[in-house]
Amino acid sequence: MEPAKIKELISFDDFAKVDIRVGTIVKVEEVAKSDKLMKLTVDFGDHSRSILAGIKQERENPAEIEGKQALFVVNLPDRKMAGEVSQGMLFDIGYEDKLQPCLACPETEVPNGARAG
Repeated sequence: MEPAKIKELISFDDFAKVDIRVGTIVKVEEVAKSDKLMKLTVDFGDHSRSILAGIKQERENPAEIEGKQALFVVNLPDRKMAGEVSQGMLFDIGYEDKLQPCLACPETEVPNGARAG
């Protein structure tokens, strides 16, 4: 892999607007109208959200991530895809570089809802 060029500079204030939190993936389900999306039910400690992620073709068994903690962007507007609503975004590593994506996750277990940054 050849590393991509660094994107244009942003201010710290711009970065601080992105709300990245740890959540536990409690359920992974098929999205009937999509051959890419899976519906993740994610526990953020004080609430759960449905988050759609394009992981169906990236993993032999997408359900293998059930029970794992990962990072999610939680302050994006809801987005309707394939007849379902996504309430955030899985923050994974590798997809943009055409690598086998993997979860961005804490080194040790932390409380759900803990913020990154």
